[in-house]
Amino acid sequence: MADQADQADQASTPRHYICIHGHFYQPPRENPWLEAVETEDSAAPYHDWNDRITAECYAPNGASRVLDGQSQIIRIVNNYSRMSFNFGPTLLRWLEENAPRTHRMICSGDQKSAIRFGGHGSAIAQTYNHIIMPLANTRDRITQIRWGAADFEHRFGRKPEGMWLPETAVDLETLDLLAQNGIRFVILAPHQCLRVRELNEASAQPMLPELDGDGAKWTETPNASVDTHRPYLVSLNEGRNISVFFYNGPASRAIAFEGLLNRGESLAGRLAGSFDPNTNAPQLVHVATDGESYGHHHRHGEMALSYAFQLIEDNKLAELTNYSEYLSSFPPTWEAEIVEDTSWSCVHGVERWRSNCGCNGGRPGWNQKWRTPLRAALDWLRDTIAPLTERTGRGLFKDVWSARDAYIEVILALPSERTRAVDRFLEDHAIDVLLQADRTRALKLMEMQRHAQLMYTSCGWFFDDISGIETVQVIAYAARAIQLAADVFGMARKKFEADFLKILAKAQSNLPEWKDGAEIYRRTVAALEVTLEQVAAHFAIASCFSSYSEQTSLFCYTIRRQDYDVATSGRARLVIGQAQITSNITEESETFLFAALHFGDQNVTAAVKRFEEEDLPAFATFKEKCHAAVTQGILPEVVRLIDSYFGGSPYSLVSLFTDDQRRILRLILQSTLGEVERSLAAIYEEHASLLHFLSTAGLPKPQVLTMAAGFAINASLRRALEGDPIDTARVRSLITLAKNDGLSLDQYELSYLVDQRMKHAMVSLETKPLDAELIEQTTALARTVRELPFRLNLWQAQNIWYDTLTASPEFLKDLGHPTADQWLERFLELGRQLGIAAEQLVVEDMTPATLEETARQAETQISSS
Repeated sequence: MADQADQADQASTPRHYICIHGHFYQPPRENPWLEAVETEDSAAPYHDWNDRITAECYAPNGASRVLDGQSQIIRIVNNYSRMSFNFGPTLLRWLEENAPRTHRMICSGDQKSAIRFGGHGSAIAQTYNHIIMPLANTRDRITQIRWGAADFEHRFGRKPEGMWLPETAVDLETLDLLAQNGIRFVILAPHQCLRVRELNEASAQPMLPELDGDGAKWTETPNASVDTHRPYLVSLNEGRNISVFFYNGPASRAIAFEGLLNRGESLAGRLAGSFDPNTNAPQLVHVATDGESYGHHHRHGEMALSYAFQLIEDNKLAELTNYSEYLSSFPPTWEAEIVEDTSWSCVHGVERWRSNCGCNGGRPGWNQKWRTPLRAALDWLRDTIAPLTERTGRGLFKDVWSARDAYIEVILALPSERTRAVDRFLEDHAIDVLLQADRTRALKLMEMQRHAQLMYTSCGWFFDDISGIETVQVIAYAARAIQLAADVFGMARKKFEADFLKILAKAQSNLPEWKDGAEIYRRTVAALEVTLEQVAAHFAIASCFSSYSEQTSLFCYTIRRQDYDVATSGRARLVIGQAQITSNITEESETFLFAALHFGDQNVTAAVKRFEEEDLPAFATFKEKCHAAVTQGILPEVVRLIDSYFGGSPYSLVSLFTDDQRRILRLILQSTLGEVERSLAAIYEEHASLLHFLSTAGLPKPQVLTMAAGFAINASLRRALEGDPIDTARVRSLITLAKNDGLSLDQYELSYLVDQRMKHAMVSLETKPLDAELIEQTTALARTVRELPFRLNLWQAQNIWYDTLTASPEFLKDLGHPTADQWLERFLELGRQLGIAAEQLVVEDMTPATLEETARQAETQISSS
């Protein structure tokens, strides 16, 4: 009887489930000609915004911290293993190349979630580059779905069950294409539901007519009144269907915009309190927001999330799940119809991406009338190159559109694998073995189509003005497509470009200085374009400041030096040579002759020309004369010779690509800035006692003296923190001086410097974990770091500490037991100085459960050996 009572209690217990979905995405930022993200000053001190948001969000969610009452770390959690998530494929590609550890944590999170959630991984796919699907033509929608699915399978090792629609923009054709490609479900906003009704219980199939026998009537869902606790089935063409989860709108808004992430308890309580108490049927409370809410938009949002997960699990508030597991356990018992051409971020449907609908950043007096001609210009470009693609493609591919869908295999290949991927792609899709010229033409055709996809990235329409960086980016993709089209189709580029700009000129900027889209194209986008000649010029100028090997990689180009000479005279340096420049993307290749002369400081002049065999005798004579002139110190004669041989010297320091330009300018400015620092430091030191007196007496301090003191203190702090080892006494003294004199510290820059310094110290220790002196130095550094009066992010250093400790049983075997005990105690002390409650730390999915047990295990293994 007792067993029966228990079973009855279990049957009557509400089955409550919680799922939190994060849509992780950043607009692609790569220069279309370099295939790399260049320095973005607004993201400083990070290199670019991808780099910064990775540090603030994507990486911390892979190893989120739970703290105790003393702000010590007691738990490390991979949030990706407990939440539902999707990453934009273009962002994942950047992470794979630039933040591989974070990329691994994301993929590992999906693997761990499959163990936790009945074999169903939590990651879902996304259409490839965040285009608004209802505004795309059918062919492009198919490519977006297939590229997104292929990228997902490449990274997560399985086919996707769900797919995120950018901006949740949806229509029935898109859902039908998803179903045709094996996608089981999507996630939509509640206001995108038109009406619902129960399925025919006998068949659990949609009822096609308005009423089917005694079937249920449709219930309209105005004002997003759909019951979000269950999945719904949407019927499609030819008997196909797809499941839809309409997320909890109010709770999602509270996470994104209303401060619900300020405390993990608040998040857990809000979700657990969102169940319907009037039913015992299975219920799913689920939310969907931008993933950047968890750490970037809301500082430490990832910690609130991991703490909420812990509270939900520990207090049995509900069961955590993901959409795939829930759908398999509880298939839809209701069906829905969607409101077509709608999205989650535009109350006017999808108008934000094609018209002046009123959705914008709210700048008074501004309009977004530019959206319509921008889309018209891109549509014109797409529709103009499509028939030309088919005509040209017939001479290269068995089926050019099937080849485009399959080109994702090449896109996914890392640089070291690209040639093999191209070989396989052409073997499968080319009509025959292609000679190099046709091989390059085929690749250019595919690249043209890739950029014709990228130019529709939704971010180009989202913000206030056509001059914004996101819109400039999509116009740059269009410019790259135009360049490639002119090459492949043998078109007159100026005429082709002029026709495009005629439409783009109708897109008027809100800023008079930018005028319109055509002006933005000419002034901003055209400056981004890179030719093989410009790559040669960059290499020539950079060679004045750096030493390169016979073969080197420069962004997406390979440079092979075939001839190279250097001559110097005082500060002047002349480089002359011959180099082959090859695009790793299209395999296009040319050989150039070059010369560059650096007089000193920023004064550089350079010239290049395409190599012709008959140039060799004259080039040899030119080199001899230049060497003689440099040896004699007659630099004006060198300039005259360069101008005479090359027909001018149009390249200078401003011709360098942004990253190298910044690097070289830092080298040039190093001595100048050093002089300025020394001068200001001298002023401060001479008048420091006066400044101390004014501060102590509460008297006004001259602004110029405060400025000199602040500069000197911050410069001295940077030098002290960069020292090896860090001059800890000097750091303490400078911080005390700054505090006493009321001087502002460059907290963000210094914090970033310290974070990196601590990380590098841990990297060094990881390579020599048994070096007792190195452990002591690193611990002393950590103690100093804890005293600094600004926020730090020691996330990377803490992770390396954990990785090193959990590897300890292997490398401690050679130590005697007492020595091993000493090592473990020193290393645990280092952890404590890094803010880790070392003996109590619980790491997700780790066996044994605590690091204290790991340490004991290490001791046991050492003793037994």
